Amino acid sequence: MANQRMLGFVHTAQRMPDKRSAEERRQDFGEIYAQFSDERAHEQSNRCSQCGVPFCQVHCPVANNIPDWLKLTAEGRLEEAYEASQATNNFGEICGRICPQDRLCEGNCVIEQSTHGAVTIGSVEKYINDTAWENGWVKPRKPSRELGQSVGIIGAGPAGLAAAEELRAKGYEVHVYDRYDRMGGLMVYGIPSFKLEKYVVERRVKLLAEAGVIYHPSFEVGRDASLAELRDRHVAVLVATGVYKARDLDLPGADLGNIVPALQYLTTSNRVGLGDTVAAYEDGSLNAAGKKVVVLGGGDTAMDCVRTAIRQGATSVKCLYRRDRKNMPGSQREVAHAEEEGVEFLWQAAPESFDGAGGKVSGVKAVRIHLGVADATGRQTPQVMEGSEFTVEADLVIKALGFEPEDLPGLFGDKELKVTRWGTLLVDYRNKMTNLDGVFAAGDIVRGASLVVWAIRDGREAADGIHAYAQAKARAGMAQAAE
Repeated sequence: MANQRMLGFVHTAQRMPDKRSAEERRQDFGEIYAQFSDERAHEQSNRCSQCGVPFCQVHCPVANNIPDWLKLTAEGRLEEAYEASQATNNFGEICGRICPQDRLCEGNCVIEQSTHGAVTIGSVEKYINDTAWENGWVKPRKPSRELGQSVGIIGAGPAGLAAAEELRAKGYEVHVYDRYDRMGGLMVYGIPSFKLEKYVVERRVKLLAEAGVIYHPSFEVGRDASLAELRDRHVAVLVATGVYKARDLDLPGADLGNIVPALQYLTTSNRVGLGDTVAAYEDGSLNAAGKKVVVLGGGDTAMDCVRTAIRQGATSVKCLYRRDRKNMPGSQREVAHAEEEGVEFLWQAAPESFDGAGGKVSGVKAVRIHLGVADATGRQTPQVMEGSEFTVEADLVIKALGFEPEDLPGLFGDKELKVTRWGTLLVDYRNKMTNLDGVFAAGDIVRGASLVVWAIRDGREAADGIHAYAQAKARAGMAQAAE
C-alpha cells in the first residue's frame, strides 16, 4: 500500500462510509455514518489527484493541508496525517462530521469537476482524527513556559475554544466564561447528535482543561461581571458569543401557542439527549411526538429541526421554503438525508399567516412563490403568485429563519462598544480588535451566523491578534520600568 501511486480515481469509484438505513436512523439520535475501515480510508484517499493547485484547500476556511493528509492516509502513515490535520484545525473530528463539504472542499475537488466524484475528504478527516483519539495521539497542548498574563474569553463555542487552545499553547492563563452549564456552545446545544454526538465535543473540552484552560460555566457578562471588570482582570478579552437572537415573523397569528424558535426547540432536544429533565419537553410543548410539524426556513438549522422532529415521533414533517432546492442555503446532503427519513419539502412556498384553535396553532396559510429576475447577489427574487393560497395543517411550527446578534453593548454594560448596522461587533480585520483597547471579537458575533469552520478560523486569527497585543503591552511595561 505504501508504494501505491495516487490517481486512484481513474479505476476506483467514490464510496462514502456505510450509512444506516433511513428506517433504522429514524429511531434514535446516533450518527448516521459508520467509521471508514482502514482499507476503505486508504482506498478513498488514494483517489486524490494531488493537483498542483488544490482547490479543496483553497476553499477550506482554515486552509487544511488536504492533499498532504490524503497522501499520508493512502500510504498508511496515519499519525503523520493527524499531525498535518491538527496543524491547521483545532477540531478536525468535528469538522469532518458537520462541515458542509459539498459546498466547500469536496464541492471544489478537481475530480468532482471532471465528473469522477469528489474524494470523500470529510469522511477521511473524521477517520484520521478519530483514529488519533483511539490511539492516544491527541495530547493537551501545554505551554513550554508561562507568560504571566491572562486572557478572558466570553463564549465557549468553536471560536472561543479555538482561541483558548491557541492562547494556552502560547503560555497565557486562559479563562473561558459561558452562560450555559456546559462548554461547547452550539456544538453542544444547537447541533443534533445524529450529526455530532456529544462525547466528541466533551472530550475536546476536557482536553483543553487538561492543558490548563479554566472554565467558568453559567457565567453571564453583565450579570456576574461587567465587561469593564473583565478588562481589569485580563490583559485582553475576546468576545466570541455567537449570535443567538432568532429572526422573527411579523404575520397574523404569529403569537399563537406552539409556534417556537428553532434554537429553543433544538436546545431542548439536546438537553434531553444529555440526560437533563426539561419541563417544556415533558409537557409536550417542545416535543414533536404525535404532532404535525411544519418548519419554516431552508438552512442547515431548518434541516436539523426537521430531522429532529422525525426522530421524536412526529406524525408528519413538512418544510416550507420560499426558494427552490438549488437556491437553498443549506447543505444538499442534509436535504437528501431528510427526504430519505420522510420529510416533505414544499419548495417555493412562503407563510402568510397562522390559523389557530384554543390559542394554539392549527395551520400555516401559505402562498406559492415565483422566482423572478436575479438581484444584485445573483439570487432570483421571490414573487408571490396571486391566487395560490393554501393551508398546511400544523400542531407545531418551528421558525428556522436565521439568527441576529443580541444587544451586546447593553448586555455587557458598556455602551461604548461599537457595532455595525447589523448589530455585529465592529472590528479591525487586521487583528480582530474592537474599538475598545484590548477587547477583541471573533466568530459569528463579527461575521453573522455562519459555519463552525469559519468560527475556528476566526478564533485562531484572534488568538494571533491578542498575542501580538499582549506582547506589545509587556514590552512597553518593561521599557517603562527600565526608565
